[in-house]
Amino acid sequence: MPIGIITNVCAIFFGGIVGSLAGKKMSDEFKSGLNMTFSISSICMGIYAIAPMKNLAAVVFSVIIGTSIGIIFHLGDAINKGARGMQRFISRFVSAPSELSQMEFEATLVTLIVLFCASGTGIYGTLTEGMNGDATILISKSILDFFCAVIFGANLGAVVALIAVPQFVVLMLIYSLARIIFPLTTPNMILDFKAAGGVLMLASGFRIVKIKMFPTADMIPIMAVVLPVSWLWTNVIVPLIH
Repeated sequence: MPIGIITNVCAIFFGGIVGSLAGKKMSDEFKSGLNMTFSISSICMGIYAIAPMKNLAAVVFSVIIGTSIGIIFHLGDAINKGARGMQRFISRFVSAPSELSQMEFEATLVTLIVLFCASGTGIYGTLTEGMNGDATILISKSILDFFCAVIFGANLGAVVALIAVPQFVVLMLIYSLARIIFPLTTPNMILDFKAAGGVLMLASGFRIVKIKMFPTADMIPIMAVVLPVSWLWTNVIVPLIH
């Protein structure tokens, strides 16, 4: 049983519900302060994930190639459409916060979807649990995700809880493929993979406080291309250079 995945999904689901119920009791100053806290936390986690990377060029190429794929196939637009569908569904039962414009609401929701569903820590933690049953990484991540969901649930409403659904689907798919993927990797490939996830977390951190609205949804394919690019760089490109 994937204990780590279940814990992480429940943390977001219940965090979103708690935030939507308690949001009116939180002051704007309190919510704004915690938003900045989560932003810097995401940035710090991104830096921590990037620091041990082995092949800078491979990670840079992965960022460029992955983002290009996302833009070409309009992945961001598809996720925006999904976010609007989630909001329409939840609005049948509860109203969305009126202080946010539709554009601001969608931009924040997309940032959260990427942060919860496609972070390097989450994907690596899922691979680890799928391979050897160690749920420690995902359980640790769940603590931050719970409080993050509470605060953004206060801003966006109960729709945040619904992010648990695509997250469960994504993580269970990775969990199912873990026994196939993990044996094909090397320690250096995993470090580059975590670094690529760190880039996504950095971009998400900047988006949370609107420093720079990176196309994080379009950047998700980075996580799919970084392992093969890292392998090619190590086994094909580097021998040619040397």
